[in-house]
Amino acid sequence: MAVAALYTQYNRVWIPDPEEVWKSAEIAKDYRAGDRVLRLLLEDGTELDYSIDPEPLPPLRNPDILVGENDLTALSYLHEPAVLHNLRVRFAESKLIYTYSGIILVAMNPYKQLPIYGDAIIHAYSGQNMGDMDPHIFAVAEEAYKQMARNNKNQSIIVSGESGAGKTVSARYAMRYFATVSKSSTTAHMEDKVLASNPITEAVGNAKTTRNDNSSRFGKYTEISFDERNQIIGANMRTYLLEKSRVVFQSENERNYHIFYQLCASAQKSEFKHLKLGSAAEFNYTRMGGSAVIEGVDDRADMVETQKTFTLLGFKEDFQMDVFKILAAILHLGNVQIAAVGSERSIVSGDDSHLMVFCELLGLDSGKVAQWLCNRKIITTSETVVKTMTRPQAVNARDALAKKIYAHLFDYIVERINQALQFSGKQHTFIGVLDIYGFETFDVNSFEQFCINYANEKLQQQFNLHVFKLEQEEYMKEDIPWTLIDFYDNQPVIDLIETKMGILELLDEECLLPHGTDENWLQKLYNNFINKNSLFEKPRMSNTSFIIQHFADKVEYQCEGFLEKNRDTVYDMLVEILRASKFHLCAKFFQENPVPPSPFGSAITIRSAKQVIRPNNKQFRTTVGSKFRSSLSLLMETLNATTPHYVRCIKPNDEKLPFEFDSKRTVQQLRACGVLETIRISAQSYPSRWTYIEFYSRYGILMTKQELSFSDKREVCKVVLHRLIQDSNQYQFGKTKIFFRAGQVAYLEKLRLDKLRQGCVVIQKHIRGWLQRKRFLRVRQAALVIQQYFRGQRTVRRAVTAAALKEAWAAIVIQKYCRGYLVRSLYQLIRVATIIVQAYTRGFLARRKYRKMLEEHKAVILQKYARAWLARRRFQSIRRFVLNIQLTYRVQRLQKKLEDQNKENHGLVEKLTSLAAVRAGDVEKIQKLESELDRAAAHKRNYEEKGKKYKAAVEEELAKLQKYNSELKIQKEQLQQKLQEQTEELKGKMDDLTKQLFDDVQKEEQQRILLEKSFELKTQDFEKQISSLKEEISILKDEKTQLQHQLEEERITSEGLQGEVARLSKQAKTISEFEKEIELLQTQKIDVEKHVQSQKREMREKMSEITKQLLESYDIRDVRSRLSVEDLEHLNEDGELWFAYEGLKKATRVLESHFQSQKDCYEQEIEALNFKVVHLSQEINHLQKLFREENDINESIRHEVTRLTSENMMIPDFKQQISELQKQKQDLEIRLNEHTENRKGKLEEVSDQLNRNREEGLQRKTIEAQNETHIEEKEKLVDRSQEIQEASEHLKKQFEAVSEVETSLWQEASRLTMENWDLEEQLDMKDRVIKKLQEQVKALTKTTEKASDVHLSSGSKEYLGMLEYKREDEAKLIQNLILDLKPRGVVVNMIPGLPAHILFMCVRYADSLNDANMLKSLMNSTINGIKQVVKDHLEDFEMLSFWLSNTCHFLNCLKQYSGEEEFMKHNSPHQNKNCLNNFDLSEYRQILSDVAIRIYHQFIIVMENNIQPIIVPGMLEYESLQGISGLKPTGFRKRSSSIDDTDAYTMTSVLQQLSYFYSTMCQNGLDPEIVRQAVKQLFFLIGAVTLNSLFLRKDMCSCRKGMQIRCNISYLEEWLKDKNLQNSLAKETLEPLSQAAWLLQVKKTTDSDAKEIYERCTSLSAVQIIKILNSYTPIDDFEKRVTPSFVRKVQALLSSREDSSQLMLDTRYTFQVMFPFTPSPHALEMIQIPSSFKLGFLKRL
Repeated sequence: MAVAALYTQYNRVWIPDPEEVWKSAEIAKDYRAGDRVLRLLLEDGTELDYSIDPEPLPPLRNPDILVGENDLTALSYLHEPAVLHNLRVRFAESKLIYTYSGIILVAMNPYKQLPIYGDAIIHAYSGQNMGDMDPHIFAVAEEAYKQMARNNKNQSIIVSGESGAGKTVSARYAMRYFATVSKSSTTAHMEDKVLASNPITEAVGNAKTTRNDNSSRFGKYTEISFDERNQIIGANMRTYLLEKSRVVFQSENERNYHIFYQLCASAQKSEFKHLKLGSAAEFNYTRMGGSAVIEGVDDRADMVETQKTFTLLGFKEDFQMDVFKILAAILHLGNVQIAAVGSERSIVSGDDSHLMVFCELLGLDSGKVAQWLCNRKIITTSETVVKTMTRPQAVNARDALAKKIYAHLFDYIVERINQALQFSGKQHTFIGVLDIYGFETFDVNSFEQFCINYANEKLQQQFNLHVFKLEQEEYMKEDIPWTLIDFYDNQPVIDLIETKMGILELLDEECLLPHGTDENWLQKLYNNFINKNSLFEKPRMSNTSFIIQHFADKVEYQCEGFLEKNRDTVYDMLVEILRASKFHLCAKFFQENPVPPSPFGSAITIRSAKQVIRPNNKQFRTTVGSKFRSSLSLLMETLNATTPHYVRCIKPNDEKLPFEFDSKRTVQQLRACGVLETIRISAQSYPSRWTYIEFYSRYGILMTKQELSFSDKREVCKVVLHRLIQDSNQYQFGKTKIFFRAGQVAYLEKLRLDKLRQGCVVIQKHIRGWLQRKRFLRVRQAALVIQQYFRGQRTVRRAVTAAALKEAWAAIVIQKYCRGYLVRSLYQLIRVATIIVQAYTRGFLARRKYRKMLEEHKAVILQKYARAWLARRRFQSIRRFVLNIQLTYRVQRLQKKLEDQNKENHGLVEKLTSLAAVRAGDVEKIQKLESELDRAAAHKRNYEEKGKKYKAAVEEELAKLQKYNSELKIQKEQLQQKLQEQTEELKGKMDDLTKQLFDDVQKEEQQRILLEKSFELKTQDFEKQISSLKEEISILKDEKTQLQHQLEEERITSEGLQGEVARLSKQAKTISEFEKEIELLQTQKIDVEKHVQSQKREMREKMSEITKQLLESYDIRDVRSRLSVEDLEHLNEDGELWFAYEGLKKATRVLESHFQSQKDCYEQEIEALNFKVVHLSQEINHLQKLFREENDINESIRHEVTRLTSENMMIPDFKQQISELQKQKQDLEIRLNEHTENRKGKLEEVSDQLNRNREEGLQRKTIEAQNETHIEEKEKLVDRSQEIQEASEHLKKQFEAVSEVETSLWQEASRLTMENWDLEEQLDMKDRVIKKLQEQVKALTKTTEKASDVHLSSGSKEYLGMLEYKREDEAKLIQNLILDLKPRGVVVNMIPGLPAHILFMCVRYADSLNDANMLKSLMNSTINGIKQVVKDHLEDFEMLSFWLSNTCHFLNCLKQYSGEEEFMKHNSPHQNKNCLNNFDLSEYRQILSDVAIRIYHQFIIVMENNIQPIIVPGMLEYESLQGISGLKPTGFRKRSSSIDDTDAYTMTSVLQQLSYFYSTMCQNGLDPEIVRQAVKQLFFLIGAVTLNSLFLRKDMCSCRKGMQIRCNISYLEEWLKDKNLQNSLAKETLEPLSQAAWLLQVKKTTDSDAKEIYERCTSLSAVQIIKILNSYTPIDDFEKRVTPSFVRKVQALLSSREDSSQLMLDTRYTFQVMFPFTPSPHALEMIQIPSSFKLGFLKRL
């Protein structure tokens, strides 16, 4: 895919920014070829038109899922902004200071102490492949150590960076790692000496600068030597370019070397009084910077530490005092006052106190020193001239002397350190740690920066070649075609500096000239290189400087001081004075013969891989430049002969603020240290490299079904890539990996995200559609309701007029009177109906009472005629259903007729009301006229004149009204006639209806009487069933009491058994087979009780079924047939039959309520019965508890029986037990017979009920057939057919219910028969068991008789529990019983701790002889033998377990038979007789206890060593929940040598190893309490190792991985449960890991989430919680990272905690072991010695 095609809308890019270097923007419009402007949307919401006409397209931003990667080369888009952003996210947000960039480890200085360098971290990284854990300096050190051990090839770690970036600390940690993982076996502790060299070199070579409080002012290469066992045997140190000028000059806010301030701080100590020192502010060389104190640093305490390290390296106090003398002399030399005498001379006072002290300390002549500080000697061919010096020249001479002395002292200290670290043996391999300055550029750059940058040019060249080589190896390994990669080669810059006629050679030549100056040298550079070498430039505005284009940046150097610093000369006369010093160390510094090289350096033969230009061998004094070039050449030879590992230290800000990220400073250092060059080389080839499995699992969502059907995953990946990326040049297929060009992984991630987003859209579409449809239907329904009410209201408004209102008012008046009449009539009707109902109800109650009396007195007669009664009941019930159907049908027809008549009546009434309304209107008009006439008469006097005028008009109006009134009367008469005719017609119709209704009611009355009788009979039947249930409940109560009696009897028998066991314990020999039979009998008893319980539960279910039938068969509609013919005639006499019918309907409701109350009474009775049943079930549960207690007693009996098996005793009176068992069997048979008889009676009742139900079913089937024929005959009657069909369906449902009841009863009967068969089989089993026991008893009696005969013949013997041995057999005893004994194969067939018991029996023999020497010798030999066998098998888990068990048993025997009361509580009387009589062995008990503790600790170490390699793969990496991947593949490129050679362990491997440990411990007879303590220790190790690895693996900190960890923890908990180890407290040790898994899964956004984390994570420290939150890594784009604000919230809540600041758990922590006292149950007299022990020389007494 073309890169331009990726510039689409919503993708993000990086654009340059003057403040942040790069800032992110989002593409607002798709880019098309030819566009000159790219429309962008910045993060603050502003739009930007980014010009791309002269500039290239801006770099694309990686997807968020790739941000925060451990390796920068794993990013899809590899460029500067991606690298910078990834480092910012890791450092500022995740608080991770280490990041890989291919083979480089980028280390950001946090300016804060972090808990990630402890020994636990070192052990966590030890043995791990690079890339498996989070980036760390320890990972680089482990990689170097592993390659050295695997390939036997020398390694080197190159640490570089700016001052203050953390180079020294990183190098120190790397050396500490080597010292920790490769502990030497010698007593010299060489690794401690190697580490001790760091504080000394830091004291004399480090100083405070403006950038760093502990800045190394020299380069250091430390070679750590290893032997063939990869253990440290020595070290050697080389130094480069010490900054000597710092001794005499410091800039503002800087200090001199630390050692001067430490010496001044300790000046008041007695041993330093003779140095005549004071505070640092008193000396010129220590007060120039104005900052003599470092915050947080105690110089006095550091001096003590420096002296300790001197002593650790073997430097005596005399040597230390010599060093301090020279240092004090330098300080005093700096205070020597030089006075100017005129302009050409200077002088030093002879009585200068500091000069005197200087000469006194170094043993010099003060006069000569004073003279030659101000003068110099010039020797020519003809004469010698003494020339005076000006004051500045004298000061320079003094400072040069001080620098020279300090340089010699520094070199001497390094030489002595190398001598202390040298070794006598042969070096096998070494690892070199190079701590050297990084590329430097300041405002003013001088000779030191030139040399530093020259060294970095050489190192960068070596780095580029190595990176290029590794890339080539990777391509060749994967069979990828190799194409030449264009990378920056800085050889031209190196040639410019070091070749013939280069900058350094020109500088050396200028130094040879007597009158050479910096200006002349600079002019030579201009003449040789300007316009001839593009890497050399002349500044435009300066003639005293030059510019060199280095690989990192252009640097401008000031030529001033180059020659002087390169010469580094001290005047000859001063050197001669110092050479003649009486102080041997000072004289040694200035000897003419060179210092011989150290033997360590000569032992290494190194060949360079490249021709290196060496300096010319001229007869002149060696300059600093030539020395530095030579040492640098030697360093490059060494590095080229090793495998390098790179650490680039970055300074994130200049203010030394913790975790503050300055993008400008960071990117400047990234460009300078070669990280971006590595990125550029990687980006040109195939930077992203994924294995086929990772690609398949990650992008399986992009594959089609056809592609997924292929079996070969490699072929699937190839097919998918050919389809997704058409340009085959964008990827390559290797043997094990797929190689991608830059940007292709981001494109695949975009396709994957689009596919997931498309799926989400489909899901959202359906859900939103469903929600919208649901909402639409709800709104539509609401709209319909609103429309309904609105239209109704509109219709009402249209209908409401003036006339309508009048009519409505008149209608209301009429309705008032009419409703009053109707209500009174209805009341009278209801009253009559209520009286009738009361009469029939009272009659019903009287008859029921009479029937109940008959039932009580004539129950025998009712039983006699039961079958006839049942037949009649069935017939009546069927006839009742038919009559019900007929009655309901007729009533419905009558209701329809009445409704039609009511409609007609309502029409007539409406007409009548309209006529009445008209008449009422006329009457009102007349009344109004009369009122007007009255008013007119009253005002007649006042209006006489008006009355005359209107009289005629009034008369005319009266005439008209009279006419109108007559017309209305006529119309009224006509309407009355019509109303009379209609009423006569209605009367005729009502007569017909009443006659028909009367006939129907008579027929229904007859049917009602029959149904009433059948209902009464049915109620009697239900009452009988209830009484039978009560009887069954009483039977169950009786059975319960019987069971209680049985339980008491069984308790008595169990107590008898316990007594028998106590008696048998004295004579038992073997009883294992009888134990099984007893257990069978106990289980059979439990089965019988369970059988009884199940029968009770079945009775309870049967009772509930009967109550359901009782409720379902009760039909309330039968009440409608309660009225008699007389009542109907009485109602018909008044012609108001339909009112009576309505009253009857209401009366039926009253009856329904009455019968409902009766039904409630029945339900209450049933509930009471259910409560009794529940109470019985509770009592049965109580009985079950008692049986369980009985089982516990029997379990204790079983343990006692197992104890008896080991004593091998005879059983003379076992017959009595057999007879008791036979009695029990007879009792059980009697009970079972009684139980079966009861069950047979119940089965007969059930079978009778089944027969009755069958007969009822047959009769109902015949009646159903008759109904069906009846329905066929009346098919013509359409109205009645539907009613009959519904009734027939109801009958079918009832018949189906009856059939289901029949089947359930049959099932119950069959189950009861099966249970009877099971009981019979159990009785047979008991018979067979008793027969077996009888046969065994017979056999035992025979053997006892034989044994008694033998005893009688040979004479009776009783063993004393001692073993006799001779003094000379003691060594043989220890050899055979301890040293040569193999536990495997022997443990199975012997009692636990048999060797311990044999040893104690020998101890008893020595005690009985009262031979102290013999006893002492035996005890010492035994203890020494145990120690020896443990020492010989330190890694043999089975042997350690075996002897830990025997040591504990031996210790317990010594306590048990010591005669002390506290240990004799559990002894038998016979055991108390075997106590020691003559000696107290408490001291030996203490010794044995110590031996046992040592064995236990070694035992734990062996278990930990065996299980530790399995823990992380099984607990953390293995995914127990398939389909939920807790890892995301990132394409991380491991080192080619980092081969994963570990097996694929799973959680099953962990459980299998634990099971092996547990089974071995149990097999060796280890005490259960010790087993629990060992398991607790193992679980602590599992939790600690897993949690520590989780802290160091950012890729594991995800929600899905938390689910996997929780699942694995559940497996461990299940294992504990299976092994019955819940009380071992092992589960509690996993609580930190469990809380960490919960923390990964929990939501992490709101304040409530933060509070919940604070409350729940109590087993994790604040540091650990913050580490997990910062390391949380989303697996998919849909997950969210933990925001820094949320982390700060949690941190604020956790600030109140006072817990440990350590990140890692101490995996080597061991819980305190407690050895419990467990008395031995074995009788010493009965212990026999197996022949396999070869102890025939022992004799039982």
